[in-house]
Amino acid sequence: MTTKDRERQRTKRRVLVLGGTGWLGGAIVRVALARGDHVVCLARGESGEIPEGATLVCADRRSPGAYAGVAGHWDEVIELAHDPTLVASALDGLADRAAHWTLVSTVSVYADTGTPGADERAELIEPQDLSRYPDAKVAAERATTARLADRLLIIRPGLIAGPGDPSDRLGYWPARLWRGGDVLVPRMEGRFVQCIDVDDLAGWIIEAGARELLGIVDAVGESHSMRGFLEITSTVTEFTGELVEIEDEILLAHSIGYWAGPRSIPLWLPLADSGFARRDGRQYLGAGGGGGRCDHSSTPWAALWTTSELAASTDPGVPDSTPRKNKSSLLPPGGRRSSESLDPPALVLGSNGKPPSPARNQSASSVLREPADGG
Repeated sequence: MTTKDRERQRTKRRVLVLGGTGWLGGAIVRVALARGDHVVCLARGESGEIPEGATLVCADRRSPGAYAGVAGHWDEVIELAHDPTLVASALDGLADRAAHWTLVSTVSVYADTGTPGADERAELIEPQDLSRYPDAKVAAERATTARLADRLLIIRPGLIAGPGDPSDRLGYWPARLWRGGDVLVPRMEGRFVQCIDVDDLAGWIIEAGARELLGIVDAVGESHSMRGFLEITSTVTEFTGELVEIEDEILLAHSIGYWAGPRSIPLWLPLADSGFARRDGRQYLGAGGGGGRCDHSSTPWAALWTTSELAASTDPGVPDSTPRKNKSSLLPPGGRRSSESLDPPALVLGSNGKPPSPARNQSASSVLREPADGG
């Protein structure tokens, strides 16, 4: 750590979070507050409450004058949105008043989801429909780079996990195995799991902003085989049932979808897209990221969720919430969320979609770097 890094750590910064009421945004705000920063959240205030100690400025970012309530210079602006209108309005209202800007993007911007070990230099999709999340994130990256290239850090997280995750993609598995009974799983050979802990990511975002890091980084953790992930999860949850592997063709024939969404199995991807969970995270890990609950080499998956959190996620008050052991039954009883459907393990979670469809183009400045003054 340089002398300038130490000085920045001692300095109380003015941090503006565009959002801050959601899951990741709230984690970022808490870390900044713990560091001693003065934190302001600009949001409509409809997604939830901001952490205690931060200041909420309520505004609709689509409205004229939305940024009037966040006057002055900001040491750090953190943009979480993907909507092109919101991203453009923030740049117009704040770009000239920000010393450093962090745009939280996604690894879903990449065109190739099949190549293991791909890094930040990989080609991006070409936006076709800005209502699609990956397309909008690429557009956001381009617009922000054009305006703020000399002050910009783009972070592309992979699957984010941890307690409170509204998607429950990773958390479904320990919760389901903890409940017991035989569990349907997709064929595990050739499949992988790669995630980043929400608190670790939030901490790194704040630290990287304090260091004024520039460029692009894939925020992904270590990649592990799906079999290894489920074996460790079985040990942690004291699972004594059987993991019943089902071929992809059978699952698809029963209209069960990949990855996330209604009637889907979390973390299940086509084998052709296995590179999506095998991205090269060396730049992120080398810059101090990684660890946390998603790194089972340092803190085994036992730290993912406490017993009380696992119990809460199963919602025992829902009818038909006792584990079933009928291996032949592929379709669950009706339920509002994945933890309410028992066997198969996640037919009511996420969208029946894959990572983004192929296209072209790559963004510039893919090498993570310190500011030009060497700080």
